[in-house]
Amino acid sequence: MPGQTDPLGIDVFALDDRLRLFSFSTVEKRAEYLSVLRAFDRARANYVVLLHANDVSDHLAELGLEVDDVTPLLEQLYSWQLLDRSYDGTRAATLAEYRNRHYVYQFTQMGYRAYRAVEDVLGASLDDATLSRLVFPELLEDLKALAQANLDGDAEGVYRKFTRLDVALADMADRAARFYLLLGDLARTHETSAEAFLAHKDSLLAHMREFSSELARYTPKLASAITDVEMTGVDRLVDLAASADERIFKSPAERLADWLHRWHGLVQWFRAEDSEAERLQAGTATAISAVLTLLRRVTEARRGGVSRESQLRHLAAWFTGVPSDAAAHALFAATVNLGSPRHVGVAHPDSELIPAGTSWWEAPPVEISRTLVETGKPAAPGAPAKVERNDAGRRRLRERQLAEQKAQQAAARSLADGGVYGRVLGDEETELLLNLLSLALSARVPVSGVLDASGSAHGVKLTLTPHAESTAVSTVRGRLHLDRLKLAVS
Repeated sequence: MPGQTDPLGIDVFALDDRLRLFSFSTVEKRAEYLSVLRAFDRARANYVVLLHANDVSDHLAELGLEVDDVTPLLEQLYSWQLLDRSYDGTRAATLAEYRNRHYVYQFTQMGYRAYRAVEDVLGASLDDATLSRLVFPELLEDLKALAQANLDGDAEGVYRKFTRLDVALADMADRAARFYLLLGDLARTHETSAEAFLAHKDSLLAHMREFSSELARYTPKLASAITDVEMTGVDRLVDLAASADERIFKSPAERLADWLHRWHGLVQWFRAEDSEAERLQAGTATAISAVLTLLRRVTEARRGGVSRESQLRHLAAWFTGVPSDAAAHALFAATVNLGSPRHVGVAHPDSELIPAGTSWWEAPPVEISRTLVETGKPAAPGAPAKVERNDAGRRRLRERQLAEQKAQQAAARSLADGGVYGRVLGDEETELLLNLLSLALSARVPVSGVLDASGSAHGVKLTLTPHAESTAVSTVRGRLHLDRLKLAVS
């Protein structure tokens, strides 16, 4: 439906268009498309925005890239909305050229962002995954300058300092996330890159310890500086930053909400009870411990000469040294042990359809879940089904139950106050009387002698007493005759 949005607040049609921007990175000619986009990026760096097909070819030649025909590539990039296309009639030298429509192309805004995202992924290196400890003195100076600018009422100064703080914190968080991901990858692949790990272990540990000590030293100072800024007035600070904000496509209310959200994020970083700085400190300490553990494991493996690599090489030597194929098969069965997995060693449930003696080459493929193929783990039964709660129906039943209880209580009070003789009982009173009679009669014990019987419910008690004559009770359903019994309700 038009206007339908996903949980991120993006229109579903806009979401499809944005994801389509990355199509150039997955198709067969992705290298050619990337080369064409790099030519546009090179021209953009020289302040040239509009390019003709011939201009693109010239830029590709300067970059040392060869593409046979750039026109189909440009048209496809235009259909993916990475490039915008417009008509340039000034390039037409003849009428035929004018009729052939000379197009010029340029980056779209979202197309350039998609291209830069791909280039950032391709150009990512280990140098990007480092912790920035030199940012703390700059944060402290910017907070002091922010407090002074807020006191002076300098809207542009508040905007500049606030923006620098926001960018610096975002960069520090991004660097920390990438650094800890790098440590995780290093721990998983240490046996294939043990030399690189051992060569950089000292600088790695020193880097983390210096960052941890600087973070511990500056966290209280930054928290105090945030308090000083708050004393100058948070509302005034947000108003000044929003007034200098030049984002024309956001309303004043949206700008105020955005800057207030940024300030809350800044406070969460250094002064909250469970602040991001404390989490970063704990994460750094855990990372140091993990690196030391990894170092001990690598050192022990090298000292003993036993590692996964040496074990695989030793096993390969066994295979090359066996005297016969039968011995190789036996060695394979003993080491790899493919007979124990259920999908290999267990007979088919229908022995008539696929006999146990059928060769693997002749038997149909075994059905295996995608989870088992991709992760090596059996498929889980999945999350339990959602419990359907009919709240409206339950509410109606509860209301009906309460109404019936009130009617029965009213009938009980009426029986207790007016008795059962000398009047006509209503429907609810008759129903209650019959229930009480059932309880009283079922409680009677057939023994010799004269006994009273009673039954109680809803706060009233019905007593059956032997009587010399028969009695009758008038109800809306008719007359109830009692053989030598008298009723008493209390």
